[in-house]
Amino acid sequence: MNAEQFKGKWSQFKGEAKRQWGKLTDDDLTEAEGNYDKFIGRVQERYGDKKEDVMKWTNDWYEKQVDEAGSPTRK
Repeated sequence: MNAEQFKGKWSQFKGEAKRQWGKLTDDDLTEAEGNYDKFIGRVQERYGDKKEDVMKWTNDWYEKQVDEAGSPTRK
């Protein structure tokens, strides 16, 4: 997922991010406000996760959204 894709999906993404990383505060998410690098930095600060691991999770989440949106059987 690139920065523009991340920004475009921010509204949907931030709820999932809070479920995945419960230590993220509303202030953390407000500060990141769709900025991919800031979001990854916040997760790293709160959890100590590797950048690559956070990026993989965000990419997997994005791909799932794209797959579901493009699925002809989706109701």
